[in-house]
Amino acid sequence: MSEAKRSERSGAVPEAGGGDAEADGQHGRRRSRTMSRKEIARDLRRQRALGIVDPEIQQIIAEVEATRPRSRAECAGTARPCMFVSCKHHLYLDVNPETGSIKLNFPDKEIWEMEETCALDVADRGGITLEEVGTIMNLTRERIRQVETRGLLKLRAIADAEPGVPPPLER
Repeated sequence: MSEAKRSERSGAVPEAGGGDAEADGQHGRRRSRTMSRKEIARDLRRQRALGIVDPEIQQIIAEVEATRPRSRAECAGTARPCMFVSCKHHLYLDVNPETGSIKLNFPDKEIWEMEETCALDVADRGGITLEEVGTIMNLTRERIRQVETRGLLKLRAIADAEPGVPPPLER
């Protein structure tokens, strides 16, 4: 049963965002929202059946694709906020390559309202705190620490699996 239906049955009024932001530790931020590939396909089929797919939008999409930067060198000098949300380094949304689902990291904001839009820009700035990373990615400091620990474990496993490089021969 969905959370909204449970709240309705218990007599509670559901809040926008699906829960108490303070209790979630989000301090007023809304949690990210994930849309499954099936949900996206169903919405697209519904739009096509109703004739809502606009040819002008299709033309705009084609023009944007033609101007999309192909490398970091091309991207670094472009205007911010970055409008290419389909870029894997964009912070507005994430695409799960295994399921095709899309996770909106900032469901309550528009792209132009975000302070940072590109993970590469953040990396170019240098080291930042877990709290700052959490704010940028709309996650808690603890979740960022967990991701960091998991990434370091994976890197250690890869480094341990590589064959050792023998020292150079001295003559």
